[in-house]
Amino acid sequence: MKRILLILAVLATWQQWDRIEPMLFGNNQQVAGKGEVILYATSWCGYCAKTREFLDERGIAYTERDIETSTDARRAYDALGGRGVPVLKVNGTVIHGYDPQGILAAY
Repeated sequence: MKRILLILAVLATWQQWDRIEPMLFGNNQQVAGKGEVILYATSWCGYCAKTREFLDERGIAYTERDIETSTDARRAYDALGGRGVPVLKVNGTVIHGYDPQGILAAY
């Protein structure tokens, strides 16, 4: 029984690490960078919400374009090879999905 609880605790910690890490080590991961960040997203997407939260926590300015309400945003999303949301264009680099390390590397 103790092993099962330990395994569940480790899995829960791993799954929520992006929220736990700032509590343990402080939220000093502000990113000093320049450039254009465009987030192609929808209002209902959970990973889009996580991406918004990630960008906000690090002080990264971004422009959000909702692909369901804007035909221009949808065309741009399709041109980037959008297959799902979120899709980010960070300084010319296209990132598909929620990818914190990819965002930081491109920024």
